[in-house]
Amino acid sequence: MVYVQDIDGKPLMPTTRHGKVRRSLKANKATVVNPCPFTIQLTYESTDHKRPVTLGIDAGAKHIGFSATTEKEELFACETILRTDIVDLLSTRSQNRRTRRSRLRYRKPKFNNRVFSKKKGWVAPSVKQRIDSHLNEVNEIHKILPITKIVIEAAQFDTHKMKNPNISGIDYQNGEQLGFWNVREYVLFRDGHKCSYCKGKSKDPILNIHHIESRKTGGDSPSNLITLRETCHKEYHKGDIDLKARRGKSLCGAAIMGIMKWRLYDELKSRYSNVSMTFGYITKYNRIKYGIEKSHTSDAFVISKNFNAKRIEYQYLKRLARRHNRQIHKMKILKGGKKKNNQAPFEVFGFRLFDKVLYNNEINFIYGRRKSGNFNIRDFNGENPKDVSYKKLKLIRGKRHPIILK
Repeated sequence: MVYVQDIDGKPLMPTTRHGKVRRSLKANKATVVNPCPFTIQLTYESTDHKRPVTLGIDAGAKHIGFSATTEKEELFACETILRTDIVDLLSTRSQNRRTRRSRLRYRKPKFNNRVFSKKKGWVAPSVKQRIDSHLNEVNEIHKILPITKIVIEAAQFDTHKMKNPNISGIDYQNGEQLGFWNVREYVLFRDGHKCSYCKGKSKDPILNIHHIESRKTGGDSPSNLITLRETCHKEYHKGDIDLKARRGKSLCGAAIMGIMKWRLYDELKSRYSNVSMTFGYITKYNRIKYGIEKSHTSDAFVISKNFNAKRIEYQYLKRLARRHNRQIHKMKILKGGKKKNNQAPFEVFGFRLFDKVLYNNEINFIYGRRKSGNFNIRDFNGENPKDVSYKKLKLIRGKRHPIILK
């Protein structure tokens, strides 16, 4: 599928006539706007023939599904993987600022400078980033397709019901920590005032509360806390023992969707004219009725409600990545009080960060570059790291941010 824009940059209906596209490019009647998804812009006046195109959106906290369809065929399908590093980055920034205050002089953190939190409609940065990502992706699709209608499924979850299926009535006000002074007291009571590792075999009388996942990203919820004897706690952090405990099921994604639902819907309605909302049970019913497999793009296809449309042969898989790191120096102080630079040049040996390259006939992405020419490359999921020379890499596409795997 080749996506087409008119001379003014407005989207037209896409085409599969690759021969005509090739001849138009050769005759300078069109120019390439974007290599992925492949989009051309006409250099001459053309007719404005369009058909109704519905965009189905399967909103999520970690994945988004998109499907643009007409009554006859599916024109575009994409799954976008959202960023999940915002909380970690903000916690690191807070830690760095706290360290700097203590290094310069004793100064209490300011308490009255939270400008954004005072504004009406403020949401946490991690949630705002997800909402903005949804809106940016919809805007990018509007650049290549003449969307006439948007249907979104934004679910809202009952987190109390997910913890306790039998909950009802006043139990919603009486949480699991009712009657306890704090989280520590509740965790000690829940674990029977016994060490989760040695089960009371240690004679150490002091009990500590241990975070299974780092507090920076896992938080202080009871599902992330266990009781350990002080002796066992110290041995674990030394690396002498290994804990088998795993944190309980996190409801972070469900909570985020509850916050996002109406904010995302209201933002879409303020930007586009024909926007409607559907619900998960309707999507599930239609998916089963028409025998469509379960996936984010399939759900988006069902949400668009053009059930008889011919499915597209290929889909795009996109993963959003950090655009820029503003930290100037590394945290580690070297001999002589010097610090290494944390920022690399924009282009090193003709390669940029997150460029799509070919190595040993396998698709990889550049995650790190060095002046020596030794680059760090990984697969689409950021796994299987390899350090190779830039001379062994072949640039496939220099379109960075987001990472796109066709």
